This record gives sequence, C-alpha cells and structure tokens, in this order.
Amino acid sequence: MKLYTYGGESAAEALKIAQDKHGEDALVVKTREVRKKTLNQPGLYEIIVAVEEDVQKEVPKNSIQKRIDEIKEQSYIPKNTYNAPKPTPKPSITREVFELKEEDEDVSLELSSAIEEMKKIIPTPPPKSSIRDLDTRFESKLAQKEEERAKKEQTENKEFKLIKGELDKINDKIKLIQNMFWEEKTPNTQIPQEFAEIYRIAKSSGMYSTHLDEIMQLSLELMPLKMRENSVTIKRYFREVLRKMLYCRNENLELNGKKIIMLTGPTGVGKTTTLAKLAARYSKLLDKKYRVGIITLDTYRIGALEQLTWYARKMKISIETVIEPEDFLREIDTLRYCDIILVDTAGHSQHDKQKINQLKRFVQNDYKIDIALVLSATTKFEDLRDIYHSFGELEIDSFIFSKLDESKGLGNLFSLAYETKKPISYLSVGQEVPTDLCVATNDYLADCLLDGFYNPNKGRK
Repeated sequence: MKLYTYGGESAAEALKIAQDKHGEDALVVKTREVRKKTLNQPGLYEIIVAVEEDVQKEVPKNSIQKRIDEIKEQSYIPKNTYNAPKPTPKPSITREVFELKEEDEDVSLELSSAIEEMKKIIPTPPPKSSIRDLDTRFESKLAQKEEERAKKEQTENKEFKLIKGELDKINDKIKLIQNMFWEEKTPNTQIPQEFAEIYRIAKSSGMYSTHLDEIMQLSLELMPLKMRENSVTIKRYFREVLRKMLYCRNENLELNGKKIIMLTGPTGVGKTTTLAKLAARYSKLLDKKYRVGIITLDTYRIGALEQLTWYARKMKISIETVIEPEDFLREIDTLRYCDIILVDTAGHSQHDKQKINQLKRFVQNDYKIDIALVLSATTKFEDLRDIYHSFGELEIDSFIFSKLDESKGLGNLFSLAYETKKPISYLSVGQEVPTDLCVATNDYLADCLLDGFYNPNKGRK
C-alpha cells in the first residue's frame, strides 16, 4: 500500500485526478484545504489516496507539482491591477458540504464511500454529553459505595452496642445473684431479690454480719407484704428497724447537785478535743450558762495540759491538775461551786491492764461519776468490742464517738451499741471547736448508716 497526493481547485477535482491515475480502487485517506478561494484566486485542495501496489498505474513524475504550478499561474495577479474591474464572485465552497456540478456526481459518490470506510476504521469519539453522563455515573457509583460503607459501619456499631447492652445485663444479674447470698459459708440461705440492695448497703457499712443476719431475719418475718413491692418502702422499713434498735441517750442537764463526767478511752481518739467541745457547749448551752470546771489526769502526754489550759483560758473556765486519787477528791471539793465538772484522762491501750486499774482508783469514791468511753468511728467493730471489754471495769455509762467525718460507714457503731446495750451520748462530726459536736439521735445515725455521713450543722451536699 502506497500513499499519493493530488491537488485541485476543489476536492472533487483532486479526487477525479486521483481516480484517473489509479482507477476506482484508490482509497481516500485525507482531504484538506490548502488555500481558500477568494475573489482574485481560485481555491486549492489537496487529497491523499492509498493504492495497492499491484493495481497502481504509471504516474508521470512531477505531475502533481506540474498541476500545482498551473493553478498558481492561473491565480497570478499582475501588479497595477488594483483598479481592474472585480470578477463576478463564484459560489463559495464550505468544508462540510461540497457543491459539485452535475458531471461531478460520480466523484461525490466515491468520496462519500471513502468517508464511510474511514468512519469504520477510525472510532468516533463520544460526545461531551456522554462524557458528562459517564462522570455522573462514576460519581453516583462512588457515592453509593460510600453510603453502603457508612451503613455497614452504622450496623456494626448498633450490633456492638446491643452486645454491650446484653453483657451489662448479664453482669447486673450476676451481681444480683451474688447479693442474694448472705454468706458464702451458707450458700443455700437466700434473701428475696427486693432485699438484696438494702442488705448490700448495710453490710458495706461495717455492720457485724451476725447482727445484720438477725435484722434481716426480723425484717423478713415482720415486714408486711405490701411494703415489699419496691425498694423504697423496704428501705424505709429497714431504717425504722435500725432506728428502734439503736441506743442513744438524750442530753439531760437538769441537775440535782454536782454532775461529774469523766472521759476515758484509748490513745489517739480525741478525748481532749472532745472535752473542750463539751465544756464550750455546757458553758453556753441555749440561753442558760452552766458553771463548768475541768480536772485533768493526763500528765503523761506532752502538750496535753497546755492544749487544755489554752481552751480553758479562752472560755474562762477553771482547770486543775491531779496526779494521785487523794488529790482528785480534794480538787472536786475545790470546784464545788461548778455545776458540771469534766475530767480528762490519759489515753491507755486496752491491753495495758495496769494503767486501767490505776484509773479505776479515781472513780472508787462517794461521788457519782458518769463514765463516757470515747471511741473513734474509724475503728472496726472487733477492736471496738475489745476496747469496751477492757475499759468495762470502769462501769461504762455511755459512748462518745469521734471522727465520724473520717469514717466510710457507721455499721460498727450500731453493732457495738446493739451488742453492749450501752447508749451513745455524743458524736464528734468534725474538727471545729465547739460547733462540731452534736447529741446522738437514732434518726441521724440511721440516716448516716444507710445514706452515708453528713455534717448536721452543714447539711447533706
């Protein structure tokens, strides 16, 4: 296959020349306009044809160049022709449609056939609208994939939340089953589901397990069935049971003569600070002021006497120091003008029997002395019981509990009062002197035991 180029004033003329040279088998490869037709010169078109080698005809050399030169000579415009009359314009030839003469109809048909063959060989590019449609479909497909991925993630999140919710329910049921057993040693002893919460609260407060079991048994036997419908009524009933089982002593200062109160107890429970709070309370109680005197037996602890002397001076209260039991009776007689005498003692370990016996010598006389055992609320029940039995030789009349604000639960207080049947008289609820001291009441202790500690002077936060 060889390519040949021919020219003419029109595309049809150029095609005609090519067919004359190579016959009807010449295949038109390309047609282009070399020069547009104007008023002064004809147009020039160039056509490229492909011819098989075996059917090509002898073409004279330089025939194409000769024809181009002839056209150029015809289109030559001599100088000084500017004023020449303009020739009549011929019809224009467009690039899309060729205006052929009648004798050129055969050439037009051949050209159309060649163009159709070229269309089959060269693929037609898609229109712009098709490209836009393709981009739209691609973006739509991409958005659809993104939406499917988001839906999948959302579905997986929902499934994860459902699984987590089911696990939480299982954990709650396991905790409920654990709370329904009173003790591991008696796994067959179960309590009703509605009592599980109140049992857990009471046990975490530090209440002795035996006492708690007794209260639960009593509640199960005596609680009306209508009150078991919800945890609120059960808690209210349980609070009432605790309130009745607590032992508290009202503050009674209607004196029939001199009132002597001795504070005793182990070391570090805050006896001296509690005594200062009581002295301030008695000397300014309500609208009536009692005459208060202080006697201290604590000559062992460094700074104890100075601390108590400072408080006494601030409150304008008399203070006396005693070492021997004989001197104790003499100092009581010295303070005979006082309505209330508060006696501070040195702290002793509950295991130091000798010191406790020495302290016992101060109370063996003709005076009625009210013995208050000061204990810390942070001490566990077993140790509280041990301390009580050791100091019990002094014939304890009441308990004063300190450091309630430092304790997590008050079940140990309840258990000690419940077991010993001794009343609680005062509660120290903070470090402030004299405000952080209050009279013990059943309602306040029951509230603290079930709902946690709060300072009655400041309210619950």
